[in-house]
Amino acid sequence: MAKLNIAVVGVGNLGQHHARIYAGIKKCNLVGVVDINRKRAQQIARQYNTEPYYDHRKILDKVDAVSVVVPTVSHYQIARDFLERGVHVLVEKPITSTLEEAEELVDIATRKGIILQVGHIEHFNVGVQKLKEIVTQPMFIEAHRLGGFQPRVKDIGVVLDLMIHDIDIVLRIVNSTIKTIDAVGVPVLTNKEDIANARIIFNNGCIANITVSRVSHKEMRKIRVFQKDTYISLDYRRQTMDVYRKVPVENPEPGMPPAKIVHQRIRQKKVEPLKLELKHFISCVCSGGCPIVDGVHALSSLQVTLQISNMIRERLNEVLAKQEQA
Repeated sequence: MAKLNIAVVGVGNLGQHHARIYAGIKKCNLVGVVDINRKRAQQIARQYNTEPYYDHRKILDKVDAVSVVVPTVSHYQIARDFLERGVHVLVEKPITSTLEEAEELVDIATRKGIILQVGHIEHFNVGVQKLKEIVTQPMFIEAHRLGGFQPRVKDIGVVLDLMIHDIDIVLRIVNSTIKTIDAVGVPVLTNKEDIANARIIFNNGCIANITVSRVSHKEMRKIRVFQKDTYISLDYRRQTMDVYRKVPVENPEPGMPPAKIVHQRIRQKKVEPLKLELKHFISCVCSGGCPIVDGVHALSSLQVTLQISNMIRERLNEVLAKQEQA
């Protein structure tokens, strides 16, 4: 079988790792890297023995598949150009800035019969994969994703930047429609929200409380899930999980409960999620399979994320207006 001609558009902090991984996959022929920063494109091209380009349109007819790893505002235009040319696309999350743009990309991929995968990388975290096996009927979910400010991500607020990761996981494990959402956020270093919290109540009774910050000194990426007789705590970064289960006790001592809590620490072999994600993309392209996170799935996550983002913006405008009147 001939090698898959592939390229990476955008080789900044994350895109350089797409190039690194593709360069090491035997099924792939990394035909080029693209970046409007010529010096950067040349540097990464030399590092991985490929060609530098400075305009993605120059490689539309040279590739079978492509990773689009550019600022969110450019996702739609670049991904659309490749999809229209029949090129399989992996676009980093969020899929686009608007629902209308995302719907159009999904429509093009469907019409062309090609792969559109979206880079919700946490689905390829081995800890998350184990979490999906254990969680059956979640009742309460709490997620924290905190970290320092990254100047490279300033075109979107923290909800689209970080919270979308946890929203995407929560929607997948709860598997219910949403009843209500309440959200609040505050800008600190940018003109968009840099700290945010959302409380999502689902129609099946589950409640999810998600907090994100990109101005925190302490880094934390954890999700905790409570369901009947079980509590699960997952550290996204360490890919480790603690599971606490209630188990019955036969013939308990007088005055003691008929059950006890048993703790299990689950450690799995740590694997780079991005490597699993890109290999999955290549596999889907070669086999025609459906990605774990396709455009339709990403669209539903984007819809909830934008709803939260809009709610925060409207609430903030109301607060500022009241303060000006005071």
